[in-house]
Amino acid sequence: MRVSVIGCGYLGAVHAAAMADLGHDVIAVDVDAEKIATLRAGLPPFFEPGLPEILSTSLASGRLNFTTEMADVAGATVHFIAVGTPQSDASGAADLRFVDAALDALIPHLGPQDIVVGKSTVPVGTAERLAERLLTAGSTATLVWNPEFLREGFAVKDTLAPDRLVFGVAQGTGHDAALRALHEVYATAIAGGVPVVETDLATAELVKTAANAFLATKISFINAMSEIAEATGANVTELADAIGYDTRIGRRFLNAGVGFGGGCLPKDIRAFSARAEELGLGDSVAFLGEVDAINLRQRQRVIERVLTEGGGAETGLTVAVLGLAFKPHSDDVRDSPALDVALGLVAAGATVVAYDPEAMGAAQKRFPELVVAKNVDQALLGADIAVLVTEWPEFVELDPRRVGDLMTHKRIVDARNVLNPAQWRAEGFHYSSLGRP
Repeated sequence: MRVSVIGCGYLGAVHAAAMADLGHDVIAVDVDAEKIATLRAGLPPFFEPGLPEILSTSLASGRLNFTTEMADVAGATVHFIAVGTPQSDASGAADLRFVDAALDALIPHLGPQDIVVGKSTVPVGTAERLAERLLTAGSTATLVWNPEFLREGFAVKDTLAPDRLVFGVAQGTGHDAALRALHEVYATAIAGGVPVVETDLATAELVKTAANAFLATKISFINAMSEIAEATGANVTELADAIGYDTRIGRRFLNAGVGFGGGCLPKDIRAFSARAEELGLGDSVAFLGEVDAINLRQRQRVIERVLTEGGGAETGLTVAVLGLAFKPHSDDVRDSPALDVALGLVAAGATVVAYDPEAMGAAQKRFPELVVAKNVDQALLGADIAVLVTEWPEFVELDPRRVGDLMTHKRIVDARNVLNPAQWRAEGFHYSSLGRP
């Protein structure tokens, strides 16, 4: 099929390259000329494992092209809207300006039988409003919603072989043709056994926001339990193991630590709450406010733990911060707990030297004053205390003996609960984590 992708940020660039890798003829559009030039050269503007390879092969095949001209989508029959929906400056609501602008720019170039596919994460009711916008403009194209469920670090895999596909299509003219088009777009995944949920527009929108709200709640729940565990001498990891055997609960994402971040979960639960308030149903999701608060409190807990275990910033404390990205296998520092910890320690008066395998450029672009190291050894050299805040394999697999030889004092705060306490204590470290004795 010939498809277009509107927006070449994280979602759009991955989706465009993956669609071309599946054999479709793809034209991807973005207003950022510099970003388009970079992508044309086969260079992703962000770190994502596997993306450089499929980007390179898709460009070489001629199936993938990038442009700044919306008119170039002419001839495509399926158009994916994959622009960002950032948090509004004035409130927690999603800012839909980019979605609206993308559709308005696309409308003049739509054919009468074209399919417009929303992939951006939007508040429920957005798709219905956009469908009316199409009608008002005199377009007979059909609007559907196909939410994304990408995990940063695994986005290529999640696009090529997702764990489910959700197709939201309104009843009426164009319904059957739209479903056929979506089934054709994702034919490879569907043939491989990926489940398909065919539903209405509102449900498709809610699937993404509800999934993120549930995941955020699960993470904040175990972090709240880590506070209780610390106060009572319990072990939150063993607690998670025990309750995780209950198949109704499950063990995944029950790992206590510094909390969640990135460009999705924090903004999406705030946008969900804002939309519920607009619907007069704020009480229904009021718990999400506490989910958010617990998550932000974890960052402060880690900052205070480092200062306490290190002897206080007034002692001239030097801290090695291991990690800046919000999660491993990503260079994304948006709403990153790790970056917040580093900046919080600086604000408290500590001398901070940070290292991250991929995110230092993004972090320094936002905060040029942040001191970063060239490698993990340089970050650790002469440190009074280290804090592991992003669970990169490089950090999880550190040799405590070698680390101890580099540091001035053998102290470490494991803010992801991923290190072996006994191993580190055996090498003379004062080891501290969250919710474990």
